[in-house]
Amino acid sequence: GSPYYIAPEVFNSSYNAKCDLWSMGVVLYILLSGKVPFPGESNKEIIENVLRGDYHFNHEPFKHVSPEAKDLIGGLLIKDVNLRMSAHQAYSHPWI
Repeated sequence: GSPYYIAPEVFNSSYNAKCDLWSMGVVLYILLSGKVPFPGESNKEIIENVLRGDYHFNHEPFKHVSPEAKDLIGGLLIKDVNLRMSAHQAYSHPWI
């Protein structure tokens, strides 16, 4: 698979089902903006950016995205897996 969608903890070979919630956050980010949250010119650079976990909503399309949608993305793209939303929390999110 593409490193764009892989949760940071997967690169450390220690992960659980919440890695899929991260991937869902990446997909939602892409669907709403047409951009990837962790860009890079090479797989190495993409992986470094994923591991850093820094992203922003400064792209033009996000000016037209609701705060609720950004909140959901933010809850899914939390680097600390213990703080990341669960599937139940995501499904219960007001944007859904």
